[in-house]
Amino acid sequence: MKQTLMSLALALGATLSAWAGPSILDLKHSITDNNIIAPESFETQTRLLEENFYLKNFVVPGIDTGASPQTSPATYQERLTRLPTVIELPYHSIVGNFIDMYVDRKRGLVADMVALHNYYGRFFEEELLKQGMPVELEYLPVIESAINPNAVSRAGAVGLWQFMPATAKGLGMEVNSLVDERRDPRLSSRNAARYLKQLHDIYDDWSLAIAAYNCGPGNVNKALRRAGGENGVKKDFWEIYPYLPAETRGYVPAFIAANYVMNYYRDHGITPTVVKRQLTTDTVTVNKYVHFNQIAAVLDIPVEEIRMLNPQFLKDVIPGDYRPYQLTLPTQQCLSYVMSEKKILEYDRDLYARRTTAEPAGMGGEESGPMYVSDGGSSNLAMAARQSVNAEANNALASTRSGEETVRLTHTVCQGENLREIARRYGVSATDIKRLNQLRGGNIQPGQQLVIETVGRLAPDEAEVEKSETLTALAAKPAPAAAAEPERATVRGEEKARQNTSRTTQPSTTTHKVRKGDTLGALAARYHTTVAAIQGVNGMKKNNTSIRVGQVLKIPAKGSTTKAPSKKKKSSRRRR
Repeated sequence: MKQTLMSLALALGATLSAWAGPSILDLKHSITDNNIIAPESFETQTRLLEENFYLKNFVVPGIDTGASPQTSPATYQERLTRLPTVIELPYHSIVGNFIDMYVDRKRGLVADMVALHNYYGRFFEEELLKQGMPVELEYLPVIESAINPNAVSRAGAVGLWQFMPATAKGLGMEVNSLVDERRDPRLSSRNAARYLKQLHDIYDDWSLAIAAYNCGPGNVNKALRRAGGENGVKKDFWEIYPYLPAETRGYVPAFIAANYVMNYYRDHGITPTVVKRQLTTDTVTVNKYVHFNQIAAVLDIPVEEIRMLNPQFLKDVIPGDYRPYQLTLPTQQCLSYVMSEKKILEYDRDLYARRTTAEPAGMGGEESGPMYVSDGGSSNLAMAARQSVNAEANNALASTRSGEETVRLTHTVCQGENLREIARRYGVSATDIKRLNQLRGGNIQPGQQLVIETVGRLAPDEAEVEKSETLTALAAKPAPAAAAEPERATVRGEEKARQNTSRTTQPSTTTHKVRKGDTLGALAARYHTTVAAIQGVNGMKKNNTSIRVGQVLKIPAKGSTTKAPSKKKKSSRRRR
């Protein structure tokens, strides 16, 4: 009787076990899902990836046989089991589908990723080992970015490890218009290792930590609650699988497939790329504002190589005046940078300098007087008093110091000249010349006319004239050296007076490029002349006061009274 009951119990237990379904160990190897979403890295175009400077200059593409031997699921499973990893890498059909995609349709992508891993992999391994993390996590960038430091996802994640802006800033990375440290290979790897360690400390399970890296701890916690993983009951990725987002359901299987293909690509006829030249690098601290073009020109390095080594600098600019940054260069060039930094900073300095002040167009420069925001009205009262003194002559307030005047000249570019040379010749900056002539870049052509505005210092005798002293009084001034020879001093004074008279009776002209809002009356007031004088030197008729934007006008010297040409009167003499 007892034997009969025991037999029935065993049979019933076997039946209940069959009804209960497969164990979790079996589930890991039997999941099928047609609704998973492959990571975006599978969409990476090999042709675009091959534009990477490292792939173009440091490796030789391997010869692809174009055929992958048929491999059974059992072989996939056996090979994954042999990998020396801490993280479990179970096989099932979804993993198999990802492996098949890599070794069949994405063979070229795998070859390029193997080559890129030869350079970037050193950063992954070093930072993971520093944090005491499993080294197999170095293949997460395979599914995150196809090992492309400039990869950008549809959601806005960036870099090798695909950090979102909020996550990156939370880890202390800088993200702004000039610098995006998510693209920095070493720094992003360091922070990825830190973040993965934090996730593992939360879940004490690598499959859940990897899933949380993809979809965030919130989604994993929600899936754990739905799967009944509360009250200290330990769960793993495979138990909460149905409750995860579609992309995350494929994320861990893709990670397993990446580990497989990066270790067994040779077994599928994928010939590894050959490194023709090892790239060894080091870093140097930069605490000055410097452009990649300045570094490339002085150190004779292709600017593309500097970009490849430093993808975190978005605009080819290192804003070292904001804070110090690490610049990565080929090892042999780091010392060269340190020794040549001054020369680098001076190279085309005006071309790459940032403006610290700017004068709005049409404001008339310093001649319009300083602008006061608020000081209780004291400055307005002072300006009103100065204007009242000036009102009788209706003159603009002088902005230059005594003995100086603003001079505007026209320079015709000669063969072989550049902006730096021209600026040096006139004692101005190349930036001012570009601004005054509305030049976007630094390129100029022979024969091109440039307007140059500079401040010239008047000769002592001219400065005295500016102070409204008469020529007679100026000539009669006793000179210290003339005490012993009064007659000679008088002759010298008369001669000086004649020279001054010559200067004042032969006024020179400058040029002005008409801007929006300019009128002949405004220009006459600005340059201390008359409308008639401007019309006269420009051959304009008295009744013609129209000017156009961009027109270059000759401006007579201060005080000139040249009149505009008038119509000739008809002769009263008649033909006989």
